[in-house]
Amino acid sequence: MGIAITSLVIILVTLGTAFLSSVLGMLGGLILIGLLVFLMPIQQAMILHGLIQLTSNGFRAWLNRKYISWKIVYMILIGNLCALIGFFSINFVPDKITVILVLGSLPYIAWALPKDSVLDITKKPIGILAGASVVGSNIISGTGGLVLDTFFQRVRMTRHQVVATKAVAQSLGHIAKIMFFGFLMTPTLTIWPSPLLITFAILSSVVGTTLGKKILDRIDDGKFFLWTQRIILVLGALFIGYAIYMLKLSK
Repeated sequence: MGIAITSLVIILVTLGTAFLSSVLGMLGGLILIGLLVFLMPIQQAMILHGLIQLTSNGFRAWLNRKYISWKIVYMILIGNLCALIGFFSINFVPDKITVILVLGSLPYIAWALPKDSVLDITKKPIGILAGASVVGSNIISGTGGLVLDTFFQRVRMTRHQVVATKAVAQSLGHIAKIMFFGFLMTPTLTIWPSPLLITFAILSSVVGTTLGKKILDRIDDGKFFLWTQRIILVLGALFIGYAIYMLKLSK
């Protein structure tokens, strides 16, 4: 596949995944990182994905800014900092199979917990845990959306509050990822994607996010939470299945 065609595919998928994330507050980043890792070197893919998702989530947060729960954001930020300090202090990175299996299992673990002990992000310790989990997942697997979604499934919030607050949380996670892969792992701009690709991908992200916001305003809270729960569980099952498949191949 030529450079021009590869760039066009990336831009179109960026548009589609930004639209999807703007409606559901999830899923788009997961699909996008899968494509980028397939098409580009891992470090470039992580940087470009971080820049695109930072734009998409940041713009989504701005469009829904009056609904952001800053109390939750502050707790998440504390968790972000704890995770960054931890990653800079130790030299431990789980293998790919373990990461995929954990990502797939977490939605089912959260769903199976009793309601009074659920992973409710509005509770301070859980908010800090969510922040640490998002940064850790972003650095290890490129995306933290699936992990973050599990903390929002049984909260007493409207769909706009969930989408807006998650957008800020994911923005912080992607900033950490860009810093890690773009400046700390290899402190040179030579491993960054081309400025032209970054520019068009970011513009596509803004367009997709704007279009998705129109759909978000038209659906009701009941359908929103029903579909996000179903999609998360299906994605979790796919992750678990893929991890088992990889485990069999490694034997």
